[in-house]
Amino acid sequence: MKLNNIETVNKVGQEVILKGWVNTVRKMGKIVFVDLRDRSGFVQVVLVPSEITNGNEIELSSIKPEYVLEITGIVNKRGEKQINKELPTGEVEVLAKSVKILNTAETPPFEIVNEERQANEELRLKYRYLDLRHERMQKNIKVRHAVIRVMREFFYDQDFLEIETPFLSKSTPEGARDFLVPSRNYPGKFYALPQSPQQYKQMLMVAGLEKYFQIVRCFRDEDQRGDRQAEFTQLDVEMSFVDQEEILHLVEKLIIEVMNRVKPAVGTQHVVSSQYIAPFPRMTYEAAMKKYKSDKPDLRKDKNNPDEFAFVWVTDFPMFEYKEGDKRWGATHHPFTAINPEDFKLLEKVKTHHNASLEKIRAWQYDLVLNGSEIAGGSIRTHDPKILHKVFEILGHSDKEIQAKFGHLLEAFKYGVPPHGGIAFGLDRLVAILCGETSIREVMAFPKTSDNRDPLMDSPSEVEKEQLEELGITIKNKM
Repeated sequence: MKLNNIETVNKVGQEVILKGWVNTVRKMGKIVFVDLRDRSGFVQVVLVPSEITNGNEIELSSIKPEYVLEITGIVNKRGEKQINKELPTGEVEVLAKSVKILNTAETPPFEIVNEERQANEELRLKYRYLDLRHERMQKNIKVRHAVIRVMREFFYDQDFLEIETPFLSKSTPEGARDFLVPSRNYPGKFYALPQSPQQYKQMLMVAGLEKYFQIVRCFRDEDQRGDRQAEFTQLDVEMSFVDQEEILHLVEKLIIEVMNRVKPAVGTQHVVSSQYIAPFPRMTYEAAMKKYKSDKPDLRKDKNNPDEFAFVWVTDFPMFEYKEGDKRWGATHHPFTAINPEDFKLLEKVKTHHNASLEKIRAWQYDLVLNGSEIAGGSIRTHDPKILHKVFEILGHSDKEIQAKFGHLLEAFKYGVPPHGGIAFGLDRLVAILCGETSIREVMAFPKTSDNRDPLMDSPSEVEKEQLEELGITIKNKM
């Protein structure tokens, strides 16, 4: 059976079987040195023709980078002067006794070991399967896996249920454009890919499931930036019978668990051991804007130190914000956010969606900020259908529109909805910060470009005319 390269350090004097890719080749006369790469790391293999039993079957000098090899050999300790202290396997090397070329490889469009410096984003994403061979990218994917694993284990221990929600849903206004999916069986009607599972998770609370979480894909058709993608991953959490303090306390426990398990060796501000939880700093939205001119303040002492992590809660956001482009009021977070009870009197005074007192109404909303980036946002939810209806009216929806777009939720709220609240983490964004990356594309296996294309699969792409006809769709203007 194949041995992981990293395990060779424990096999000195033993015969092992290694399988992997050639990272680099160095030739010294008839002797060939190969750095063999697998998922666990690198190990040096020494190919000496006289030592190889199948030497007549293979021309060692023909071996090139990215060839896939099977090596049977003896693990030896390196001499003192040959030890590579920068490599986890740097104290050993494998003397090959048998070499098999499992597959050859053409010269890649960029050197795997230097992909950062040689290849632009378009090229890297077109050959993403090669880009992912790079040591940095493999490390990022492993960190992502570790974070998700810790999160899942944490919520299992906290008695949460992991529940999947649909990808084919209904188009509802939630702040960004929906991706629409035409229905073949119902011509002229469309599903929408969910921008978040917001309404589903609230209905799970109506269903009495009380504690829910999900690692979920979300879809938003919006302009792209370094920390956004058309499809991204959230950690989604919802709970019944909780208040804001309980949610913030739970999230702090989660963060400390993640940091202790994934980044245990770094100097992390405001994160201590698992045995003791010190509350993260908090500031209101108003205070953050006044002091930092941002609702995402960066509290690091040394902003040039990538291994410093400073968390802060921002609370008491305004419930409504005026959208200049649309000339109307919108929800700062989303319309299901609960209004601070102290401001109910202000809500009662609102007669139209043009009322100036809207800007004074506060929401039970909270964001978790890390190093100047929002990594999580949530709120206590409105569980009174009358207040929810009033919020929809303020946002400019008529009774007919409210029923068409949100009737299913208001109907559910007639049957004993519990007080509830939750939070959602931008998982890609959190992992990117932990990996020291500036773009979430660097921690996603198959991301889109900054202008929302996939060079690997060449999408979006045209489809067959017959498919469009079956869906009853006609392309009006072809760009």
